[in-house]
Amino acid sequence: MNDARDQGLVLDPKYDAAGLVTAVVTDANTGELLMVAHMNAEALAATRESGKATFWSRSRGALWVKGETSGHVLTVREMRIDCDQDAIWIIADPAGPACHTGARSCFYRRIGPDGLERVD
Repeated sequence: MNDARDQGLVLDPKYDAAGLVTAVVTDANTGELLMVAHMNAEALAATRESGKATFWSRSRGALWVKGETSGHVLTVREMRIDCDQDAIWIIADPAGPACHTGARSCFYRRIGPDGLERVD
């Protein structure tokens, strides 16, 4: 155990081999899980500076501000990091649907006995 990272008060994210940490976003008012994405050091710094959730797109190989084109930005109310600093929890105020499909949350389907079922 790395006591400084696990219990200290210095932000020291443990990025994976690709330079990323997982970021989980929840709605600040409802607690609903909205989305999961990835952040690199640049995305984390941009989020902290702007107050708008910014991620690293693995498919595009570029930074992206959530809602940059749709207007459905995620305004960060609070960010937390887990005990070993390899996952970030973003508590945000969404300006619209979080999912690119138009669903409020990216988690709008459950896995049922016969496959996927919509839950929105």
